[in-house]
Amino acid sequence: MSGEEWSDLENDAIVADYFSMLSDELGGNRYNKAAHNRALQELIGRSKGSIEFKHQNISAVLKGLGETWINGYKPAFNFQMSLVDAVARHLQQRGEWIARKPTAATGLSEAPGTIWISTPPTMQNTPPPDELEQMQAVARRFDVAGRDERNRSLGKAGEERVLHHERAILNSAGRQDLAKKVRWVSQEDGDGAGYDISSFTPEGSARLIEVKTTNGWERTPFHVSRNELAVAENNRDSWTLFRLWNFSREPRAFELSPPLDAHVELTATSFQASFH
Repeated sequence: MSGEEWSDLENDAIVADYFSMLSDELGGNRYNKAAHNRALQELIGRSKGSIEFKHQNISAVLKGLGETWINGYKPAFNFQMSLVDAVARHLQQRGEWIARKPTAATGLSEAPGTIWISTPPTMQNTPPPDELEQMQAVARRFDVAGRDERNRSLGKAGEERVLHHERAILNSAGRQDLAKKVRWVSQEDGDGAGYDISSFTPEGSARLIEVKTTNGWERTPFHVSRNELAVAENNRDSWTLFRLWNFSREPRAFELSPPLDAHVELTATSFQASFH
């Protein structure tokens, strides 16, 4: 049976088991991978190695879907679309998973510190990963960018985290005067300004920050509105797109400065941005 294509029932069973482990991992609960594997062997009649590799395939699917995956199950690509459909079915049946409160979200009173800012993927001195085309195909099919855009709790938590980051940067530079002036514009004034946070450099120059947050990897596509693009073009010296990724585990980030099409491909409609 090990050489046969997996059925929908088998895929559904292993996807449900995978999410059980992932939920425990994200919740800080201990679980036994070997025990899960043995239970699946009895349930679906697949070998230990076949099940482990399929777990890696599921990690790859989740990467394409802009989601987090299990530590220790390194994404393995060239998976079949039937597995993608099984993961999508599971997520559709568990709407609370996508809408869950981000674990990286913190209250305003806790004032977390700075976020490590890395180099944008298009500026890194490395070629795009081999699996990029497959990942982007999955992301387009399931509109991952639109899903993140509609996830208000994720967006709000990301903005809040960046707000703390900006204040921490200024405080550490001895600019408490400027830190007190950092504003969460999207919350105080509402959407429409073309940026979420009004901040400053330690030297006192303005920073207009549009935050885009995902639980996925650094190349997960995202939406940019026409208004945001217009504001970016009119404020090239001060506007920046703060891309926050891996948010459900350990938030990481990079910044993109205008013109955005120097970094991403902009697809008209509501403008979907995907990395080169």
